[in-house]
Amino acid sequence: MREKNRQKHQARRDVEADQKFDGKAELKGRSFLYVGGRDCQVAHLRQIASSYGANLIHHDGGLREAVSRIDNVLPSVDCVFCPIDCISHDACIRVKTGCKKWEKAFVPLRNGSKSSFERALQSMSQGDNVQ
Repeated sequence: MREKNRQKHQARRDVEADQKFDGKAELKGRSFLYVGGRDCQVAHLRQIASSYGANLIHHDGGLREAVSRIDNVLPSVDCVFCPIDCISHDACIRVKTGCKKWEKAFVPLRNGSKSSFERALQSMSQGDNVQ
């Protein structure tokens, strides 16, 4: 009986792992632009995106990089994330305008936390409509 329960639980874990992998696989090869946020978290954000098989490009939102660089990067990405608490108004307006022009998904994040970014990626990987 114990062996049967153990096998049942193992099968359930295998199915859950497959579902988790499948969701992450849906983002494989996609490119995302993250505008704004905190410089100290960029490496962590890239690691999170990488765990989904995606590439993350970061723009600081105009602190050190020219805001006009956003216009050059937008055509090559699939989606743009902006933490609304850590971005200049100019950069945010430029991103929103560029996303409309290039028909790219725009995902405003509640804040610049790693968990906020990961929740957005999870939502995208599960096929939820973001924009």
